[in-house]
Amino acid sequence: MNRVVRWDPFREMLSVRNQMDQLVGDLLREPSGWQGNENGDSLRLALDVYEDDHAFNVKASLPGIAPNEIEISFSENTLTIQGETSGESEEETAKWHLRERHFGKFMRSITLPAAINSADISADFADGVLTLTLPKADEVKPRRITVNVGGGTVEG
Repeated sequence: MNRVVRWDPFREMLSVRNQMDQLVGDLLREPSGWQGNENGDSLRLALDVYEDDHAFNVKASLPGIAPNEIEISFSENTLTIQGETSGESEEETAKWHLRERHFGKFMRSITLPAAINSADISADFADGVLTLTLPKADEVKPRRITVNVGGGTVEG
């Protein structure tokens, strides 16, 4: 049995609006994960941050950057990663068709929500990916408490 559906112009307009919102969002989104800051003087580095019971882990993609060009600091539970990428010489007569690689200073600071054992922070750099491990301080790590029951011990 065929069912007749009444045409609703408003439903059509919502569909078009959703498609336009998606298109505008795609145009405004930075494709490479680098974003200019409010002042326009440095690039904002995209980070992945995750935690487990023992540490916070931070990953940043820094292709084409030498490890000695990266400055990492940690103070008052705030991690800062900064550096500078240098651009290639440009041809004055070149006609660019696509330019998505960014050059210049970059910086990113994040404040971590728990105390960190700063003496044990480690940084690894492989294949253009910076990986930082920030161990949690002992007082914030979860610990297992044993329960004594009538002379015996039970793990809790």
